[in-house]
Amino acid sequence: MSKLYLECNAGISGDMTVAALLDLGADQEGLVESLESIPADGFEIKISRVMKDGLDCQDFDVVLDYPNHDHDMEYLHGEYHEHEHHHHHHEHRHLSDIMNIIEGTDISDNAKSIAKKIFEKVAEGEAKAHETSKDIVHFHEVGAVDSIVDIIAVAFCLDDLGVDEVIVPSLSEGTGTVRCAHGVLPVPVPAVKYIVEDNDIKLDIMDIEGEFVTPTGAAIVAAVRTSDTLPSDMKIVKTGLGAGKREYKRASILKAMIVEEG
Repeated sequence: MSKLYLECNAGISGDMTVAALLDLGADQEGLVESLESIPADGFEIKISRVMKDGLDCQDFDVVLDYPNHDHDMEYLHGEYHEHEHHHHHHEHRHLSDIMNIIEGTDISDNAKSIAKKIFEKVAEGEAKAHETSKDIVHFHEVGAVDSIVDIIAVAFCLDDLGVDEVIVPSLSEGTGTVRCAHGVLPVPVPAVKYIVEDNDIKLDIMDIEGEFVTPTGAAIVAAVRTSDTLPSDMKIVKTGLGAGKREYKRASILKAMIVEEG
């Protein structure tokens, strides 16, 4: 079994996590096959190499059949006029719908268990943000297909790599505001704020404008972290770099390391 250290000093998101784990050696072919078995449509997977601040990183992209603003910097942080864009109504899902999708996917029982645990954390954070219960909260971005795919992919990769311990000392987040389905929200967005508070995750606020930690990213850490303390005597066995899509002053790169004590 493996001990994984996630260095989140440029934040964390679902796609960054999948990319970093693929770079560590998770089975790319097996992942694509598993994702094709998800009982939902409207997406395809693109896996490639990209350069970020001169570093060669893995990139994992869920390409949707409909426009997705998640990586659109003008939409997220700039002037945005709704009438200039086609308004798409995303399918709304409840937690039970998402659990059924995970259950119907061809991945191991362990991977299903990890994926469900991550979504439980997302649901708890979103429910608190919207003052409702986790069973009836409507998922917008997070219930959109891309987040379901990201979370199932993370679960597959962790299972494939045989990870049984995950060390995450802290998450680094930016400042300012970000636009989402519910309007313009302060960073960290409420769902992230509640997830880190309720799971005792240390959040370092950087003097950089931008949303570096997504609800999916925070939920992954909340669900799989087993420790926030690095071994005093540690050897790095392998390193993986996962690229984020957003362009901020600090390059969004997630570093994932397999480590050993001594």
